[in-house]
Amino acid sequence: MRWRTLKKTKQSPPFQNTIIHYAPFAPRALAFLTDLFMIGLPISLLLMSIFGYDQMHTAGAMDVLSNNKAALQNPPNPLSSILQIVLFMLITVELWHRYTQTPGKKLARICVVDAITLKSAPYGKLLVRFIAYFLSLISIVGFFIGFFRKDKRCLHDLLSGTAVIREA
Repeated sequence: MRWRTLKKTKQSPPFQNTIIHYAPFAPRALAFLTDLFMIGLPISLLLMSIFGYDQMHTAGAMDVLSNNKAALQNPPNPLSSILQIVLFMLITVELWHRYTQTPGKKLARICVVDAITLKSAPYGKLLVRFIAYFLSLISIVGFFIGFFRKDKRCLHDLLSGTAVIREA
C-alpha cells in the first residue's frame, strides 16, 4: 500500500468536527456545592451513627491547623475525618466513572470526561482529579484558571487530563 493511499484512508477522531461545549464556572460551582450536601451529608450522618453524636461537636481541621482553643478542648477523631474523606472520594470517583456525573453535576447538566476521548475517564485519572481538587482549593488560583482558558479547564482538570462539558 502506498503512503498516499494510507494517508487518505486515515480517519480523524469522530468528535473532531463536533463543537464541544465546556462547562463554565457557575454550573461547576453549583454542582460542587450540591454534591457537598447530597453526598457529604449522608456520609456525615452515617459517621455520626458510628462514632456518636459527640463527634459532630469536635473541632474542625481549620481549628487544629490554626491552633485554636477548641482544638485543644475537644480534639477531632482522626479516624472519623479520614473515613469521611475516603468515603466521599470513593463515592464521587465511582459516580464520575460510571455515569460521568454526580448528583450535583446532573442537576447542572454537566459531565466529567476524559479530555482526549470525551468519554468516561479511567479510575486513575479520576482519582488524580479528586486529589487535585485539594491543590486547587489550597491555591485558590487553581479554580480560577478556567476563567482565562478557552476550554475552561481548572488546575485539577489539567493535572488529571479530564474536562467538564455540558450534557449532549
